[in-house]
Amino acid sequence: MKILVDMNLSPAWVAVLTNRGITAVHWSTVGDPRAEDSVIMAWARTSNYILFTNDLDFGAALALTQAEGPSVIQVRTQDVTPEHLEPQVINVLENNRYQLEEGCLIVLDEARSRVRILPLTLRS
Repeated sequence: MKILVDMNLSPAWVAVLTNRGITAVHWSTVGDPRAEDSVIMAWARTSNYILFTNDLDFGAALALTQAEGPSVIQVRTQDVTPEHLEPQVINVLENNRYQLEEGCLIVLDEARSRVRILPLTLRS
């Protein structure tokens, strides 16, 4: 499993994930910090990384394009620090490994996580 940590999350997440045996990089070390979301998503998809973000635009982009990847873990909390969210994030990664490998959007908040398999379809 390989995780790309988006610019809106601390680079400290890389060490947290690496300490758990997960390959992780922060976008600032592999791409232009000012890059458009579409560039970040394309890099994650072609490099086979799961995108870990606090940006709601990635979920919307997956829905609009009906893309089959990359998988996205979207954190929807005020406190996005590793000190606060590490147990929940690790739990989501461990319990959804197969779905993340196949393509999904996981929305994680304080109380729960929701998994949607890609491609996302618009509900009528």
